[in-house]
Amino acid sequence: MKWLLLLIARAATFGAVFGIVFFALASLIAPEWLHLRRPVVLNTPTQVERIESVSSYSSGALRAMPSVVSVYAVQAVQRRLPANPFWPFGAPEEDQGGGLGSGVVMSADGYVLTNNHVVQGAGAVAVEVGEGRPAKARVVGTDPETDLAVLKIDAEGLQPIAIGDSDGARIGDIVLAIGNPFGVGQTVTQGIVSGTGRNRVGINTFENFIQTDAAINPGNSGGALVDAAGRLIGINTAILSPSGGSLGIGFAIPVRTATEVMTQLVTGGRVDRGWLGVEAQTLTPELARALGVDKQQGAVLVRLLRGGPADAGGMMPGDVVVAVDGKPVADTVDLINRTATIKPGEDGRYTVLRGRDEVELTVKTGRRPPIDQQARRR
Repeated sequence: MKWLLLLIARAATFGAVFGIVFFALASLIAPEWLHLRRPVVLNTPTQVERIESVSSYSSGALRAMPSVVSVYAVQAVQRRLPANPFWPFGAPEEDQGGGLGSGVVMSADGYVLTNNHVVQGAGAVAVEVGEGRPAKARVVGTDPETDLAVLKIDAEGLQPIAIGDSDGARIGDIVLAIGNPFGVGQTVTQGIVSGTGRNRVGINTFENFIQTDAAINPGNSGGALVDAAGRLIGINTAILSPSGGSLGIGFAIPVRTATEVMTQLVTGGRVDRGWLGVEAQTLTPELARALGVDKQQGAVLVRLLRGGPADAGGMMPGDVVVAVDGKPVADTVDLINRTATIKPGEDGRYTVLRGRDEVELTVKTGRRPPIDQQARRR
């Protein structure tokens, strides 16, 4: 009996020692076996660096900020002086009214992108670079239909902004808006991409906006919308706000559109777009029934300019344009946008409905006239 108790005691002692050794080895080699985790020391340099990279966008902001400038547009405003013996009806006098906006340095030799409405009608334009360095600017060209303008400044040490991918912008991406709101000085606000491809907003003729909730206020116009790495994806242009302040709905022109417009303005002084010379109305169910067509989308040609591209190409009033180069046309805005992408003088393939007949027409597009000329044509 004694030998049995001695055997049990020795077995228990051996088991305890073995258990302790196994527990120690397992906790070192494979703690997940024991559902254990090693303690995390949060104040180590590696951990602190990792946490900062998640919680701060400072590196992206600092990368882009030197490339964003303030734009001052001085306008001559006429006002009348009170009547006096020499000028009984009051004499006009020039007063200096000023506008404030922002701009983005696109090249080391001084080309700057901004909004057309920032410099429109300005008698003189000046730019503030970096730490308050003034620089004279001249307007290279403007495109009112996208609300873009290109300036040229003469300054040293300019830092062009890095270009991002506006086509790849996704809803939920972090973005930073950089500009000079209300003249308080360069300011960075943060938000996300709230929407892409926004059109029919009623701001510009050609719209394909990136929508963001990053705060954009007066003075931000023409400034940069950048991704978290500081790469330009848009030019801030407008907000939707009855009060005039930021309500979280801002719009930026995609950088792809902006650079295409800039290239044409720098090389040719204007932007060439295709044009049909028509007035059109979006197809509605009522119009479809009246015209005897079985389509629900398209643009109805109401009037044609005599001798214009559409007239010369065989189009007729009452035709419903349903496709351009094989791509469906949703409405009049779609027709204008698709025609604008065809270079003036090149042929476009237009699918139109005449009653229930589908007709394919080849039309040589003209050059879209400036907005003021279009108004005079009407």
